[in-house]
Amino acid sequence: MHRDTISIRLVEEALRAYGERGEPLEDLLREAGLEPALLATPESRVEVKVYSRLWRRLARRFDDEFFGMDPRRMRYGSFAFLCRTCLAQATLEDALLVALEFFALTFENFRGTLGRSQSLAEVVLHERNDVPLRPFTYFTFWLLLHGLACWLVGRRFPLLAVELRCAKPDYIDDYRVLFSENLRFTRPTTRIIFAAEVLNFPVRRSEADLAVFLRRAPSNILVKYRDTDNLAHRIKVHLRTLAAEQWPTSEALAQALYMSPSTLRRRLAAVGQPYQTIKDAVRQEMATAWLADPEVSLDMIAEHLGFADVSTFYKAFRKWTGTNPGHYRALILSPTIRQNSHAD
Repeated sequence: MHRDTISIRLVEEALRAYGERGEPLEDLLREAGLEPALLATPESRVEVKVYSRLWRRLARRFDDEFFGMDPRRMRYGSFAFLCRTCLAQATLEDALLVALEFFALTFENFRGTLGRSQSLAEVVLHERNDVPLRPFTYFTFWLLLHGLACWLVGRRFPLLAVELRCAKPDYIDDYRVLFSENLRFTRPTTRIIFAAEVLNFPVRRSEADLAVFLRRAPSNILVKYRDTDNLAHRIKVHLRTLAAEQWPTSEALAQALYMSPSTLRRRLAAVGQPYQTIKDAVRQEMATAWLADPEVSLDMIAEHLGFADVSTFYKAFRKWTGTNPGHYRALILSPTIRQNSHAD
């Protein structure tokens, strides 16, 4: 995976509904800057700006901003109208409730509800049919909702988990980059989980900001892709292969990378990811995965992550996520939040 690119497989997914209808798409692809022959090469990648151009052209051609994946079209201009409506809200919680109500009126096959319990929040999709939707359908919805939410508050907030009713598709690498390393499939419900504190963030955008945002959309909704050739990513990959107690010191790591400790610090600072931040990110990734397994005790998780005791792990997990591991485990093992929920 390379910076600011997207897999050709997601292009195929965007075209799938129209292809099944027998729509001629070759000219549209070329107009967007894509050679149709690329679709026959699963490992190909295209620039995000090209994918965005294709998205806009499909939306205009078929008057649908949701790739034809719902019986009701998301008419061209709907997303702009939603953004403008959300601007009038005071907090992100207010904006999300408005957005979910809008989507409930727009789509036929599902509607979303916002739930909040102590330090965690979730958005759950309630579907009309027993058969799960396509993974791409879910991820496109989350892209619109989460991308809009992050823009409204002027910062990207992480998703602690993304759960889907559907089976795991053949390709998920880009989905991990866009949303979370913690993707879980064949779950009872489809939902995203995040820290509840972000619901209190104020909406910070203006009409002038909106004009710029819409002019650049959806490129600016697609989260920046991590450059998998960069140093920070290579270190994360390396740490995932080792037990936490085997993780090298910064000095040993620098030596293994054939550079001085000061050079290592400088290069990591340039990408905004000090070594400690990288280690914490990998620990959080491992912790959220193990917390989803009720057979793994908190003591075992703390030990596996290299913490001296459970209390130290608790403090670290709360710092990373805004909640404690016990509460996170209780939510991740339950179908949905059942208290303090907001329904459409």
